[in-house]
Amino acid sequence: MSARNKLLTAPPYPVEQTLRRLGANLRTARLRRNLTIGDMAEKIGTGQRAVIDAEKGKPSTGIAVYVAMLWALDLLDQMVDVAAPDKDDEGQTLAMSRERTRARPKAGLDNDF
Repeated sequence: MSARNKLLTAPPYPVEQTLRRLGANLRTARLRRNLTIGDMAEKIGTGQRAVIDAEKGKPSTGIAVYVAMLWALDLLDQMVDVAAPDKDDEGQTLAMSRERTRARPKAGLDNDF
């Protein structure tokens, strides 16, 4: 028997809560547009079970289903800011701490003209 991915069966609590919230938000948006689960599944090219699972926030649901649902609901532009480098304060701080303070000369000559 193979070991299951623990992230899919028992994700960290904040991950689980975020997926549930995303699923609930997608469901609300679908209902506001008067789309059935079948309508959504057909629009994104998947089965109804995938849409149901996404709306429940199941960790085993592929990210493509979540993103396709956002696309179908005309909410895809909100994904642009997810993990955007210019909004990653910790990453920017770490990058600045490793920036060079002076330039080093190139070793040897190159023949690129």
